[in-house]
Amino acid sequence: MPSTDIQLDEKIKVKVSEPKRWKVVLLNDDSTPMDFVISILVEIFKHNVDTAKDIMLQVHETGSGIAGIYSFEIAEAKAVEATQAARTNGFPLQIRMEEE
Repeated sequence: MPSTDIQLDEKIKVKVSEPKRWKVVLLNDDSTPMDFVISILVEIFKHNVDTAKDIMLQVHETGSGIAGIYSFEIAEAKAVEATQAARTNGFPLQIRMEEE
């Protein structure tokens, strides 16, 4: 039996990139109570109370504030959960996602 030796000298380049990250941004309105925004930031976005107050004040004073930065799926889930909580409680809190 003849033997055949095959040698492959191929180099495969794999380019791995980090997934894009998304900011969850809370928008200011005149109806949503500050305490509710703080509770959303603590319960859904897992901030401590002091950080949540700082973010809430930023939303109030500048018109928007970043609640967190996540992968797309997590950002979307948190944005939907926070929006549902606001609507359930009768508040018009607006939340958007922005690519970082």
